[in-house]
Amino acid sequence: MDYLHFLILGLVQGLTEFLPISSSAHLILLPKIAGWQDQGLAYDVFAHLGSLIAIVIYFWNDLLRILPAWAGSLRGRPVTHDVRLCWYLLIGTVPIAIAGLLFYEFVSTEFRSPLLIACTSVVFALLLWWSDVAGKRLRNESNLLIKDAVWIGMAQALALVPGTSRSGITMTAALVLGLDRKTAGRFSFLLALPAIALAGGHEMYRYFQLGTETDPVAFILVLVSSAFSSWCAIKFFLTLIERTGMLPYVIYRLLLGVVLFYLFL
Repeated sequence: MDYLHFLILGLVQGLTEFLPISSSAHLILLPKIAGWQDQGLAYDVFAHLGSLIAIVIYFWNDLLRILPAWAGSLRGRPVTHDVRLCWYLLIGTVPIAIAGLLFYEFVSTEFRSPLLIACTSVVFALLLWWSDVAGKRLRNESNLLIKDAVWIGMAQALALVPGTSRSGITMTAALVLGLDRKTAGRFSFLLALPAIALAGGHEMYRYFQLGTETDPVAFILVLVSSAFSSWCAIKFFLTLIERTGMLPYVIYRLLLGVVLFYLFL
């Protein structure tokens, strides 16, 4: 792969990680459709690290408020909304952490078929559309409950299957539970912080075990392009979600599924 390929890889990872269209599907499909060599684990690590940096930057003020409040509550300070939100994010991360430990190797080797991605893209697109149309959207972030964190966290575990979309399935669950679109998006993106950190940590551990030789310039290109496009995706989505709804992403996923069926069936 040349440097342009690594730049595109980072851009694709950043855009698809936070839009409800599945980053894992696009990272699997990109080299297959473009005829590129697979980028390898090390560059996937840095692509995810770029997305992690983007979340921290975008939600920096929220994190500066939430984390000290949570730490203070452990020392006996009052339990505020920020404290509860932090606990909800931790609770919501438990299912995908367990599922990742149990099924990561199987999923990462057996679930990379373009036809499987086509099926999951279509099925979960329809679920996303249904949740957006049928959801009552009467509750906001101040109304979050522990049961919301449990159900959204369990839904997030399904994102191990390529084509599901971590952001898509968590927002689907949030909308079904009656949360409004912006709350669904914010909670989904905040929930990505521990999820991506865990996944990236696991991939980095495997990378050091393999000891693969890498190009530092390619690393920087992937990291910077992923961070930039991730930040843009978060900003774009949260700014426009109330006006656009989920329909544009549903249409994209359905078209992607149709194209994949045409190419690989």
